[in-house]
Amino acid sequence: MKIVIIADHAHINGGQAKVAIESAKGLAARGHEVVYFAAVGPADAGLTAAGVKTIVLGQPDLMSANSLMRFGAQWLWNVEAPRRLGEVLGACDPARTIIHVHGWAKALSPSIGPVLKRTAIPRIFTMHEYFLACPNGGFYDFPVAQPCHRRPMSVACIAHNCDSRNYMRKLMRVARHALLLQSGLLESLGDVITISRLQREVLQPYLPPKVRYHEIGNPIDVAPLGPKPPAPLGDFVFVGRISAEKGAKIFAEAARRAGKKAIFVGDGPAAAELQSAYPEAVILGWKSPDDVKTLMRAARALVFPSVWYEGQPLTVLESLALGTPVIVSDVCAGREAVKDGVNGRWFKSADADSLAAALVELSDEGVARTMAQAAYELYWAAPLTLDRHLDALLALYNAAAGGKDKLTAEAFDASR
Repeated sequence: MKIVIIADHAHINGGQAKVAIESAKGLAARGHEVVYFAAVGPADAGLTAAGVKTIVLGQPDLMSANSLMRFGAQWLWNVEAPRRLGEVLGACDPARTIIHVHGWAKALSPSIGPVLKRTAIPRIFTMHEYFLACPNGGFYDFPVAQPCHRRPMSVACIAHNCDSRNYMRKLMRVARHALLLQSGLLESLGDVITISRLQREVLQPYLPPKVRYHEIGNPIDVAPLGPKPPAPLGDFVFVGRISAEKGAKIFAEAARRAGKKAIFVGDGPAAAELQSAYPEAVILGWKSPDDVKTLMRAARALVFPSVWYEGQPLTVLESLALGTPVIVSDVCAGREAVKDGVNGRWFKSADADSLAAALVELSDEGVARTMAQAAYELYWAAPLTLDRHLDALLALYNAAAGGKDKLTAEAFDASR
């Protein structure tokens, strides 16, 4: 089978690119011909080493653009991307090829829509976010720090500034979404992978009725270390971007009310303000992946207070895989991995008192250790390994290519 993977970035700069690149290498290792098509380089060295043919347009994204005006034109409608993608797909045999789109919103733009709509090659989309339905990609109202329930592209949506910066930027997002709706990108959807049940519930009203949905979780890169050792448990830890939508301030306030120490592993636009308002909070900054795992393994619990929907928060799953329970907001998709009162706790989103109560509960050594044991055992009963992820992808690819009518139950279970 030939698999053309489409993504914004050819190097790992976040969870979306990591999943795309690791799956490309894994599929190539299983003997498939893999082409990785991306706008932004440099290409991950592991792709070439794995035998993946990499096509990088050498274009910028928002973080690397020298001219925001020039990048704005690319962001709205990337002229180069459809031409080059058309060449790649034109050289493929539709009978033995699958297209798998992981990302388009950061650099490739909706301009790839007409090419994908025209081709006879089966198309798979993984929904890492919500850009196909929502102009700002998250159904989140940044100025008020709450999920947004306005219908995308309605008068109420267009008139309201939900952007993290300003209304002009919101209007640019609206303009791009209007182009998306005319591009054929939505019409090109066939099989869609969602990475949580919540994500499907949120997206489904805005995607074409013909779409076939498949829930395949992203792989988690954690080794089975065994249940936590009998050493004293550490503090409560937050891992990730310190920003309003991630609920960092809610954790700091809840820790103050509960009389507990709040540890932040990460950084972000709200870090300085948080440190000023909560000088007792410990902000460690960004750490290497190995150091993050060490800190999560030693923690009493991971606190994941996100106030937006998320997709599939990898940090939550990594923590559980390490045997550390998770205290999670009840509004985000991370709750799906947490059995309330078993391997962690749900708390009422944006409610510092509700979170404080959970912190107090898990301060009890017996409670925390019981939940830690459950966290480890439940995760490793059906781990989200790369091999299981690839099994599920290949079952779906075969089904999309006409080899099977649907995913087998075994493949679906392997993906969860």
